[in-house]
Amino acid sequence: MAAQHRSHPFSWLDEAAARRSAAGLTRRLQIRPATEHPPLMDLASNDYLGLSLDPDIAEAAAAAARAWGAGATGSRLVTGSTQLHAELEAELADLYGAESALVFSSGYAANLGMLTALCPRDGLLVCDRNNHASLIDATRLAKAGGAQVQVYAHADPGAADRLLAASNRPALVVSDTVFSVDGDLTDLPALHRTCRERGAGLLLDDAHGIGVLGPAGAGAPAEAGLVSDTGGRRRGCDDVVVSVTLSKALGAQGGAVLGPRRVIEHLVSTARTFIFDTGLAPPATAGALAALRRIRAEPQRPHRARAVARQFAQELARAGFAVQQPTAAVASVRAPSPDTAVVWQQQCRERGVRVGCFRPPSVPDGVSRLRITARADLGDEDVTRALEAITATAPPGARRGADPDHSHTP
Repeated sequence: MAAQHRSHPFSWLDEAAARRSAAGLTRRLQIRPATEHPPLMDLASNDYLGLSLDPDIAEAAAAAARAWGAGATGSRLVTGSTQLHAELEAELADLYGAESALVFSSGYAANLGMLTALCPRDGLLVCDRNNHASLIDATRLAKAGGAQVQVYAHADPGAADRLLAASNRPALVVSDTVFSVDGDLTDLPALHRTCRERGAGLLLDDAHGIGVLGPAGAGAPAEAGLVSDTGGRRRGCDDVVVSVTLSKALGAQGGAVLGPRRVIEHLVSTARTFIFDTGLAPPATAGALAALRRIRAEPQRPHRARAVARQFAQELARAGFAVQQPTAAVASVRAPSPDTAVVWQQQCRERGVRVGCFRPPSVPDGVSRLRITARADLGDEDVTRALEAITATAPPGARRGADPDHSHTP
């Protein structure tokens, strides 16, 4: 029999790459050296409190590497759990008023494990349209397992309520607290009231709230009044489960899920991204623990990060840019198109300021942006220098009055 002639199995990738290039959506790795000459001001990372390079926190990570090794050596259920993990889990739970906590290797893994393990096969997931990709991927996995998924209009508790009212399935509402693109905050009190009235659980991703919002950086649930304080002890709601990342305000790596003890015990036995993944490396665990203790000892850091974000937004709005008013530590400035956003980012870099650039499909509304992350360790002179770089390099159409170009949106 004559052999069938097929094209190369990956030849379609060339066409896909050409389409991305034509749309201005090609992504490339940005290699960051240990030292830069001249040094760049970092407004692109999520190091909100300026702790990732703190000498004491770096030394805590180094000491853990010397004591426990560079890696966890196995899953948390085999050799990957150390005393450091237990201490970090206890202190995270205490910060959020949760009964228990479970540390994962990343915030992404925490969200996948949390959602897929807590959604029953016949369950309903009611999800904010602008949820992070990790939550979207988790809902896809849950849907493949038999769950029903409904999406509601961004930050609209009323829309979530209507979806819950139309179903008799056991339900979970899933939402970011602070949304990563624009830095806006969902209406947590109203969303929680909706869940209580409909008998639904509430799953929250507080990746951009921990260390930034709430008293002593205790996160968005505390900021929204979902955590009570009686006799000096915080108590969260028993129908709320929260995931956090350790790689943003804590400047380390990893993620965690916080909630009622029975929820965490269920995750230990059923969350596949916990059971089948190597545990978080001890140096990252120790770094996150040291950062958490620093935040609780220096509550002015979260206040400063939010103040810097407001200053960026106010000055850019005054200069005529379309900028989202921040609720946490992110200010987002709209760009006319994906191509101009990339050029704008590069020109800021040439002036010594590194900013983020978000383009489709990372932005849910298809509008490209510069994403500016505030840091608690920035002084007023730093803010002025950054504002000068952003405004001086703005492309035509970036200021108000010009409609964003959606022609490149896929």
